[in-house]
Amino acid sequence: MNAANACTFDHRNGLPMRLLRIIITTFTVAIALAGFSTTAAASGVRLPQAQTLTLDNGATLILVPRKDVPLVSATALMRGGSLADPQGKEGSAELLASLLSQGAGTRDALAFAQAVDGAGGSLSVESSQEAIVANAQFLSKDSGLMLSLLADALLRPRMQQDEFDKLRQRTIDGIAAAKDSDPRRLIGSYADAWLFRGHLYGRPTGGDETSLAHISLDDLQTFRHAQMGGDRLILVISGDFDPAAVTAQVRSEFGSWARASGSLPTVAAETRQQGRRVLLVDKPGATQTYFALANIGTTRDDPARAAQDIVATAFGGRFTSMLNTELRVKSGLTYGARASIDRQIQPGSVDITTFTKTDSTAAAIDMAIATLDRLHRDGLDAATLQSAKNYIAGQFAPRLETAAQVATTLAWLTLYGEPRSYIDGYLDAVATATPEQVAAARAVFPDSKDLVMVVIGDAAKIRGLLKAYGPVTEMRLSDPHFSP
Repeated sequence: MNAANACTFDHRNGLPMRLLRIIITTFTVAIALAGFSTTAAASGVRLPQAQTLTLDNGATLILVPRKDVPLVSATALMRGGSLADPQGKEGSAELLASLLSQGAGTRDALAFAQAVDGAGGSLSVESSQEAIVANAQFLSKDSGLMLSLLADALLRPRMQQDEFDKLRQRTIDGIAAAKDSDPRRLIGSYADAWLFRGHLYGRPTGGDETSLAHISLDDLQTFRHAQMGGDRLILVISGDFDPAAVTAQVRSEFGSWARASGSLPTVAAETRQQGRRVLLVDKPGATQTYFALANIGTTRDDPARAAQDIVATAFGGRFTSMLNTELRVKSGLTYGARASIDRQIQPGSVDITTFTKTDSTAAAIDMAIATLDRLHRDGLDAATLQSAKNYIAGQFAPRLETAAQVATTLAWLTLYGEPRSYIDGYLDAVATATPEQVAAARAVFPDSKDLVMVVIGDAAKIRGLLKAYGPVTEMRLSDPHFSP
């Protein structure tokens, strides 16, 4: 969850070609029915009405019927996620999530995949910090099959040893490959581990090479019974379906799911870090340096959220942002630079991330810091402020167009206990944010004297220059963990 976007959801599931063709065929009709226009969307994006039911076991069911496209989507959240990973076995929730759809009920992994693909549907399970997340999308006529497959995956996974062994090794190999080829994929894991030392937010959601190697299939079975159950389930169904039939099937499939035996993790608030400290992650022979400048930011329920998003958009959230203009467009020091706000229940991180040639490491870091100083010193002029508002309005509406996006959004709102106004009132808050509110919201980004820095590069070439930014701690990129 992540970046300076207004709400925490991310619909990334790929669609099989059969389903994609159907969507393309019906897209024009859907637009006509919706009467959508950019102006209308920007002035009044609202979530559709929904019916909420609570099953006897504590599961929450949310129904959002809509007839625009003959598709039905489901998002299922199981409260818990990687924050509940046992100490030293980080990555348990992520491995479990990936294993749930590798064979379930009467179907082995191949048969399960064939059942999904044969219906032209999609079904995936993954983990975030605070939930295990299942997303599914099928043709409306196959809504019953979709719910049956979801129930099998969540309640009756096969969890076979050979599938687990392949998945765990593939995950470990993926981390090693990223270290070898593209450390940009891992800079966030290093930055969180260095910023949130000793804190739950500092543990890698997907684990590291050490923790993954210590996880067994029995560990995942124990984790599943402790952290998954009917009382943890939030299930949102959106699209073209029969509410009575779907409700009856959900009660039949999920209504007797026992409660989770474990407790939910609790997270303490971390305070903003004072001063500077640098973690140098040595990648001998690297021709590029990857770096993040970070500190503690804010929470999901911060009343200044809209104004902060305006600042983040103008500062580092789009191609024409201050950071990208200075580091890419004007100087050519990088192919891209960005700033983001990661909002959680407790304050998450804010960071600046980019990469550059080894020889221009100091120039790029200095320019990023100088641009941060300019943000705090000069703020945003009227034209930039209005442009950022327009950009947010244009980007916001498309995130709530499809049934799948609506299902995901409502599921996360429910998990966090947030009202509809978190979405319904967002663009109004952006549009009415005053220059004074936006000026105050700059404080979500730290002063440049208070930066927690992670730098991945050739230590032999950049070690000396990094000492100018603060005390330096070193580790090797080849080390099987993300913190020294």
